[in-house]
Amino acid sequence: MPGTDRKPLLEEMPLLPTGREPTLRVVPMPSDANYTGDIFGGWIMSQVDIAGSIPAIELANGRVATVAVNSFVFKQPVMIGDVVSFYAKVVRVGRTSITVDVEVYARRRAMHEVVKVTEATLTYVAVDDERRPRPVSQE
Repeated sequence: MPGTDRKPLLEEMPLLPTGREPTLRVVPMPSDANYTGDIFGGWIMSQVDIAGSIPAIELANGRVATVAVNSFVFKQPVMIGDVVSFYAKVVRVGRTSITVDVEVYARRRAMHEVVKVTEATLTYVAVDDERRPRPVSQE
């Protein structure tokens, strides 16, 4: 329209991280929410743990166990029907441990808004079949 400085909606919308594929993408359902329609923090925490374990399992070439939630920050609520994308990356590898950062974004149902809802750092330990710590392959 003449005389307006409005950008098209798509240019205003915050975007998901570029150059990265989500490790996990899910849509929360009514059973995952409290009576006001906000998704339970515990549901988000469990999904973050799953997303963080995926690159840890790949790097460890096998089973891992979550040993620490180093940090966990809820920035915005997640609502029923949001498309929730989890981006996980390994940030540290020790002798038996793997530390992973997870960023979580929600695309609101109306698809007009993307917001960062959570960020967390978790540590996993590579374990053998008897669930004892084992060295992470440094190959």
